Amino acid sequence: MIAPAAALLAGSHPPSCTYDADILILSLDRIEETEAAIRSALAQVDLGRHVIVFDQGSAPAALARLTALASLRTDMLLASAGTNLGVAAGRNRAASFGHGRALVVLDNDAEFADATTAARAVQLLDAQPALAAIGFRIMNGDGSGEDDASWGYPAALRAQAASRFASATFVGAGHAIRRQAWQSLGGYDDNLFFTWEEYDFALRAIDQGWCLLHAGDIAVHHKLATERRVGWGGRRWFFYVRNRLYIARKWQTPWTTLAIRLAGYSMRSVRLGVPRQGIAGAVAAFRMPLGPDVHRMSHAGLPDAPGPGRPSHEPCRACVSPHG
Repeated sequence: MIAPAAALLAGSHPPSCTYDADILILSLDRIEETEAAIRSALAQVDLGRHVIVFDQGSAPAALARLTALASLRTDMLLASAGTNLGVAAGRNRAASFGHGRALVVLDNDAEFADATTAARAVQLLDAQPALAAIGFRIMNGDGSGEDDASWGYPAALRAQAASRFASATFVGAGHAIRRQAWQSLGGYDDNLFFTWEEYDFALRAIDQGWCLLHAGDIAVHHKLATERRVGWGGRRWFFYVRNRLYIARKWQTPWTTLAIRLAGYSMRSVRLGVPRQGIAGAVAAFRMPLGPDVHRMSHAGLPDAPGPGRPSHEPCRACVSPHG
């Protein structure tokens, strides 16, 4: 794992003994929402946990408020990179500050649905050794319904948002990852910076014989703060196109399939009014070095089934009971 390239600003390092989970929150301004997210994390009960807040360039006034919140606490730390490393690299560095058996990740504009959310996620990981990651149900800010903008699964599964089902990805606004799986897979791909990082991690997990689960009975409330949010008119579409095509290259997607995806992104770029972002994202994707992290996709569009040298786990369908 990556060593922390950041300064500890306030709070305390985790205890040296074994504990259940590190709760990770990235911060970049949005101070009101971030403070609410942190308080939600600090209110989690029925587990041993350490809250790790990793700041990525907040304004001095916001950073001062976070420092005051973390000061004198023994169950929280605030570290700062001083700059925006991106979601993927930020989470990697945040995770490296702790050693809990699980990583419970919360967006800085979200809150846990109740005080036992993190504990129930860890219990589910403990009960299902095949699970690498759990995607939480992402509800709207007041918990009255779904956060439609954060739905990351096939549309046909929307009616099952409150249930459990085996999945091939998970949504980053609220999720939990088994640290053993995190370490064996090397965490997120730092190159992704923003968007598709969970999908990339999920593909590598499946390739190593792990399974993933959407747990609709474990939820967060997502406020969708506008401050510091990357919009389609900013660089969001650039990263969306670049990262998805980069992942396709990593998985040796056939050129015919890549061509179809490129054509689709070109049309969407025009509809969104950001054609230059689409072109720039595609060009950047094919310039990104792949390194040794290259895999092969099956005809079904998922990694090939676990083979020799990969961990052998229970079938993923076992993860769904008793709520699925």
